[in-house]
Amino acid sequence: MLATNSNYTIAWEKLPDDFVLPDDPVDNINQPALAAALTESLQLAGQLPDNALTPTNYGICATINGKITVKAPDWAYIPQITVDRTEVVRSYTPRLQGEIPTLVLEFLSDTEGGEYSMKPSYPPGKFFFYEQILQVPNYGIFDPESGILELYRLGDSKKYRLEEASESRRFWIPEMQLFLGVWQGNRENRHGYWLRWWDEQGNLLLWGAELVAQERQRADRLAAQLRAAGIEPLE
Repeated sequence: MLATNSNYTIAWEKLPDDFVLPDDPVDNINQPALAAALTESLQLAGQLPDNALTPTNYGICATINGKITVKAPDWAYIPQITVDRTEVVRSYTPRLQGEIPTLVLEFLSDTEGGEYSMKPSYPPGKFFFYEQILQVPNYGIFDPESGILELYRLGDSKKYRLEEASESRRFWIPEMQLFLGVWQGNRENRHGYWLRWWDEQGNLLLWGAELVAQERQRADRLAAQLRAAGIEPLE
């Protein structure tokens, strides 16, 4: 499958088995935790279909003017893959192996990663790759230190525009029917800013530990009500 314009030809081809993928370490210790938290709450809320993919630092590929290009966003949401999961162990090629990612996220760190790069020549910059090559509908850039989230949405002109957050400082992702926003608190011994999901009614999608705590509080309230009624609850 090919797509062309005056400057480049795009092909959606499977990554060759002998292609050497970059083996760079993550830029920041917080990146894996931020990514895992996003996936966990989706899964626990039943918002992660069986054939969806939420890769972390994982190669997403396209062939541009005959040259293979691989970018590995810090987190991405791919709504549907159409091949067996064994075929996407090393990398993923949109259109060939499933759908275009609905959302890609990059987490800023001390290392300059070119999240804003519009460089069109090979190898292209991340911003250019997500906007012009993959045409990802939503691209987010998050600074875990300041808690600032920028969300760019692909407009009718096929150019990203910077979205304005709601009054609650969240961004609506229509393809997922969820809000994405910033939350401050504790998880896994890290206090700071996190990216989190809210449903259309404004309910926060909870992590596993929060669900356990919520259930414990519910059980404690029920036990107190039983004792007030003169009934000793079973242990």
